[in-house]
Amino acid sequence: MKRRSLVSLPALSLLGAAGAATVATAAVATPPGVVESPAVVGGNLPVFYEALKRELTFPLAWGSSPIHDFRTWRRTARQRFEELLFQPADRTPFDVEIVDERPADGYTQRMLLFNVTRHSRVRATMLVPDGPGPFPGVLLLHDHGARFDIGKEKLIQPWYDETRLASARSWADRYFSGRFVGNQLAARGYAVLAVDALGWGDRSGLAYDGQQALASNLFNLGGSLGGLMAREDVRAAALLAKLPEVDRRRIAALGFSMGGYRAWQVAALSDHVRAALSVCWMTTLKEMMVPGNNTLRGQSAFFMLHPGLYQHLDIPDVASIAAPRPMLFFGGENDPLFTTAGMTDAYTKMRAVWRSRAADDQLTTKIWPGFGHVFVDQMQEEAFAWLSRWV
Repeated sequence: MKRRSLVSLPALSLLGAAGAATVATAAVATPPGVVESPAVVGGNLPVFYEALKRELTFPLAWGSSPIHDFRTWRRTARQRFEELLFQPADRTPFDVEIVDERPADGYTQRMLLFNVTRHSRVRATMLVPDGPGPFPGVLLLHDHGARFDIGKEKLIQPWYDETRLASARSWADRYFSGRFVGNQLAARGYAVLAVDALGWGDRSGLAYDGQQALASNLFNLGGSLGGLMAREDVRAAALLAKLPEVDRRRIAALGFSMGGYRAWQVAALSDHVRAALSVCWMTTLKEMMVPGNNTLRGQSAFFMLHPGLYQHLDIPDVASIAAPRPMLFFGGENDPLFTTAGMTDAYTKMRAVWRSRAADDQLTTKIWPGFGHVFVDQMQEEAFAWLSRWV
């Protein structure tokens, strides 16, 4: 068998004289026709990333899986998903304590403490409409945005901190037409709850370039940053279902950007969530893993990373675990984070699942012409009308 060494000159110069001599004398078997590039990593991707994508066939996806009973498939897919969270389910008593309550126009503003996990007791904000109740509930899931001083405040206007109020108003102006989505919903008769994810608001202290380190440290401690966020969202949904002001049969999850990811994720993981609205977060894995995508920078990606998951299920396949419950997905035609091809392919995959359940009308997907990565008033009004129909 012919054996040869193939080492690029740039690589030798980096190794230095001693290292180059060692490499040059080593016999390296090279597959026929394969020539190593001087640079094997570009744009944070290996040069063979397209080959890796082709190897992903998502064998557990509904329609591809050998499991033909939908309930069995759904149970199996959720179980595999939960295994790859690397975070155990948590049944710690919530021990809810109301620490502040103030009247507003048509609803009550409330701050409460509760045990989101066995390790963390957190503050949450809630708006409860005036009247006898119980009310339909909405779990509000904040975005990432590389803005860590505010979390829950991005969706419910803070009445307790002037500094955060200024930041929150700036955020609402930028993404939500100057509106606080939670306050809009409370005025429409929904009880809403918002909780900070680890790293935001009351749980801040995180900087952009520290996210990757936080994630790797949690991996080293036997857990997962993305899995922790998923489990905490499941806990928040369970808390909302237990509160006496909330009709546990009518609970939705709503989020924008990373919050949109969290909305369909918690719907896939929790039976407490009867409907979900995801704004500006849906694509296929293969259209996400393309040069220039924000995911390739790492950092924020770790909050939405479950190692090994995509060997089994594509992104829309995971969301489809929630089928046939009502789900809404909005995207912007000019969203720089997601290609229209990725959104369209994902919507098509999900549509096939809901259609197989004779629930085509319970899935709403839309790519908004001319809009980018936003949830502006026009989009909100359409989403709220959809919510009133299903919740």
